[in-house]
Amino acid sequence: MSAERKHTLNKHIVADALSGAIRKLNPVAMIRNPVMFVVEIGTVVTLLLAIEPDLFGSSGTGRGYNFAVFAILLFTLLFANFAEALAEGRGRAQAATLRQTKSETKARRRESDGAYREVSSVDLRKGDIVRIEAGDIIPTDGEIIEGLASIDESAITGESAPVIKEAGGDFSSVTGGTRVASDWIVVRVTTDPGESFLDRMISLVEGARRQKTPNEIALTTLLAVLTLIFLVVVVTMVPMADYLGIRLDVSTLIALLVCLIPTTIGGLLSAIGIAGMDRVTQFNVLAMSGKAVEAAGDIDTLILDKTGTITYGNRMAAEFIPVRGVAIDDLVTTSLQASVFDETPEGRSIVQLAGQSGVSWAPGGGQAGEPVLFTAETRMSGLDMTGGTEIRKGAVDAVRRYAIDRGGFVPDDLEEVAARIAKAGGTPLAVARDGRILGVVYLKDTVKPGLKERFAELRGMGIKTIMCTGDNPLTAATIALEAGVDDFIAEAKPEDKIAAIRREQQAGKLVAMTGDGTNDAPALAQADVGLAMNSGTMAAKEAANMVDLDSDPTKLLSVVAIGKQLLMTRGALTTFSISNDVAKYFAIIPAMFILALPQLKTLNIMDLYSPESAILSALIFNAVIIPLLIPIAMKGVKYRTGTADRLLARNALVYGLGGIVVPFAGIKLIDMLLHGLQLV
Repeated sequence: MSAERKHTLNKHIVADALSGAIRKLNPVAMIRNPVMFVVEIGTVVTLLLAIEPDLFGSSGTGRGYNFAVFAILLFTLLFANFAEALAEGRGRAQAATLRQTKSETKARRRESDGAYREVSSVDLRKGDIVRIEAGDIIPTDGEIIEGLASIDESAITGESAPVIKEAGGDFSSVTGGTRVASDWIVVRVTTDPGESFLDRMISLVEGARRQKTPNEIALTTLLAVLTLIFLVVVVTMVPMADYLGIRLDVSTLIALLVCLIPTTIGGLLSAIGIAGMDRVTQFNVLAMSGKAVEAAGDIDTLILDKTGTITYGNRMAAEFIPVRGVAIDDLVTTSLQASVFDETPEGRSIVQLAGQSGVSWAPGGGQAGEPVLFTAETRMSGLDMTGGTEIRKGAVDAVRRYAIDRGGFVPDDLEEVAARIAKAGGTPLAVARDGRILGVVYLKDTVKPGLKERFAELRGMGIKTIMCTGDNPLTAATIALEAGVDDFIAEAKPEDKIAAIRREQQAGKLVAMTGDGTNDAPALAQADVGLAMNSGTMAAKEAANMVDLDSDPTKLLSVVAIGKQLLMTRGALTTFSISNDVAKYFAIIPAMFILALPQLKTLNIMDLYSPESAILSALIFNAVIIPLLIPIAMKGVKYRTGTADRLLARNALVYGLGGIVVPFAGIKLIDMLLHGLQLV
């Protein structure tokens, strides 16, 4: 995060949150939070009592005491609203930056006469063709139909290095708001206004528009029930007090109710949820819903597509391996000749590796002959040279059949070399000249660095990792071992991935799926958490409920940690809030009844100065603890790997015991301060 952004967070967002806290006092907004709505009703009632102390009959309290209760309750509301507004403000600040980028972007749209005319990006429609050159911002989502370019995605992905994208294949999609760093591309727009990935990101990072998750709804319901229970308890105290000859003032009863209901977690609940989604965005992961973030915290199984997810996806030439009786220079030169017109990543990598080996060959002004393009039927490509020489490279079985059909030579050690490459996780590419197989090019799809360590961390969290690949079982086993996954599915078709997810789900497990290709889309939709790579196809990104803007499959580790952190933060602050009631009970109950029942003095273990001081001290603590806990709500409780029992024990010790000890010390300190300043 830049210094300018940090400054913006400290200045403008806080200022907006302060005004937002006042706007949120609107009862229509407050009623969505039952706990704080009860506090607001109490605030209005105490304001009326501050104006007219005898409004509900003869009262033993004066305007000063009633106004003090009103002011403390008002600050309690404002502090709670400030927490929510601050969390929302962070999302809106990021959305404003993205919206400004979108509104200022221009595009060169191809008109019916073939000419390009500059228009605003908001005027683009699905199907429009735009040309984007080096230095230009990509105006909206689309598919590259011409050209190749280096795309700088840092505007969305942060520190990501530029990526190469070109027409065709699974890596032709581009995202609005990114920038062409070099060369040029022609893009067909794939979305209408308001439907682009950038538009969705703008709306999603604005936390105020998010829906509550099932866990949050359940917790809100629990807090509402607790509030109702304490409301009944406080109301029944009135006849009990009358029976004992004690008069309980309305202000005191409201103070008791506000202190006993879970106002702390009630005031911070919305901020916790909004901040959870915001933290995911800060990790360059776009969550389509809060439910997805929360579900990530309970994931049991992670299923990953291999190509483009675990590995880089482009097979690159790693080694030339001649068969017996063939000189390596002969194989290298023939491989180079077979690849000089091959513009695929594999072909370009062979040319590059040949150059590194010191071998070069120029076509000689078009005298080389006719390039032979790869087809799915032949599974080979190559060159028919002037003079009749035929050079081919391709799948081992295809080149073998080609050699046999030509009456050529198939070496005895070909299968051994091919098997060795496959066992190492590579792809063997046989090379032949005039029907004679000279050797094999070792193509390797490299496993992304750091995966093995990250998968070990997932294993430590109790998450099982399964790799899906279309490779044969031998190659799949090698890649699985190198990557460090727990299991793998070889020769997997799209329906096999879905079946694997359903098996895990039927066993009662929550499943996450990461992928980047169109063939991954059904599985991404089936999974409880679908994490698509931003470098992948639009179909994959549309099917998923999360998109990793850095295209790093290990990012799910961070997402899982944030999900668990979100759940732990709610649990920790709920535990702290309910534990607070114990201390406030010992502060207020003796103060209310001690005059009529002197025996209750033994419960006044904090030795508070007076009944009024005890009630005001408990109320003040109840109010100030909310802003003190805002940093925890926004940042989240630090997640540590461990068993559920261990985490629960730690939560109970730190936030349960802390929720009892801190109020005792805080209320006593406030009581001493009020007495020292002679305010009571």
